[in-house]
Amino acid sequence: NLVKLKGFKVKKILIKNVKSFINEDVRLDGWVYNKRSSGKIGFLMLRDGTGILQGIFFKPEIGELLFNEFKTLTQESSVSVEGKITSNEKAEGGCEIQVKNLIIHNISKDYPITPKEHGTDFLMNNRHLWLRSKRQHSIMKIRHEIIKATRDFFDNNDFTLIDTPIFTPNACEGTTTLFATDYFGENAYLSQSGQLYNEANAMAFGRVYTFGPTFRAEKSKTRRHLTEFWMVEPELAYCDLNEDMEWGEKLLEFIVKRVLSNRQLELKILGRDISKLEKIKAPFPKVSYTECVEMLNEGGFNFEWGGDFGSPEETFISEQYDKPVIVHRFPTQIKAFYMKRDPENEKVVLGMDFLAPEGYGEIIGGSERESNLEVLLERVKHEKLPKNEFEWYLDLRKYGSVQHAGFGMGIERVVAWICKLPHVRETIPYPRMLQRLRP
Repeated sequence: NLVKLKGFKVKKILIKNVKSFINEDVRLDGWVYNKRSSGKIGFLMLRDGTGILQGIFFKPEIGELLFNEFKTLTQESSVSVEGKITSNEKAEGGCEIQVKNLIIHNISKDYPITPKEHGTDFLMNNRHLWLRSKRQHSIMKIRHEIIKATRDFFDNNDFTLIDTPIFTPNACEGTTTLFATDYFGENAYLSQSGQLYNEANAMAFGRVYTFGPTFRAEKSKTRRHLTEFWMVEPELAYCDLNEDMEWGEKLLEFIVKRVLSNRQLELKILGRDISKLEKIKAPFPKVSYTECVEMLNEGGFNFEWGGDFGSPEETFISEQYDKPVIVHRFPTQIKAFYMKRDPENEKVVLGMDFLAPEGYGEIIGGSERESNLEVLLERVKHEKLPKNEFEWYLDLRKYGSVQHAGFGMGIERVVAWICKLPHVRETIPYPRMLQRLRP
């Protein structure tokens, strides 16, 4: 990592680490975020993916030739600068670099995303470049923190990460929202969820989770939906609905605490009101579906018991609380075949949804699973599912079946909520939506 600077060696470092190199000569590699000049002095804002640092070009010290090279720089040109790190409380990050040498790698010409306002469609068409902006950069850093926190939470609680297939021969939650493909002459589908396979994993390892992309061919244009998104799905043997809820509470509390601890700068750039996030501490309020129906009708909705909640209903319910609210015991008729019915009321299942505050909708959905073979056979038949495709799944109820439960948490909706974004399309590097497949 050592490079030559006019006859002596300097260390190549990252901008995030500059405070450890005060009064030392270093090299920084990056891109021009912005620049300006006034007389004999030039100011370069350099970004390298870990931060932004101001570089000072003083003509009497660096000479006319190097100063003229500085003046040729354009937005997003790639450069390396060498010089001394100094303290400056007024500069972004509290430091700057007194530039002694400049290496130009590429001059960016006619960069399309300028400081002026651009329309959403234009920005989405240039998503590969839009990611370089300070706002999008902050969102992706928070997304990274959420994913790392999620993995750390499960890894620290004796869960084993077990990958599940992307190509599947069957549907987890019905066939109406599947992306189908030809698999060497057979029908195959992009996975909606790793849950069914994860149930098998739980019978082998006890506590497991799968984490990867999932796909839903929903023809939805709402601000909450993507056709490709990332989901973490824990599954636990010897677990009931109440314990399942507790794991979801602890996970969300852990994630929010980690983001608040490590991403204050990014939250500030996004203008996020962190007082709302500081309230996210377990336990969360828990209300039944039936109680929610009563709440909706008292609030002016004309909602019949048995229907599924849409965005307006979820938003109204969540607005009654300043934490995520857990809605449980949904009607059997609107939930998946594998959810266990409530022994005290066959009309509802032992399922639950976590609704995020501030109108961001469902971020966790889960249930206790049906563990009885005969009941599950009846459900497969009732749903007209191909029994032969579920033989392996039914085996789990033949060989050591136990009470078990799990849930799925969509990363993008959690990112949208924690960052308070107007649309889920900003939560993932390259969003896939009903009318967007590129870039």
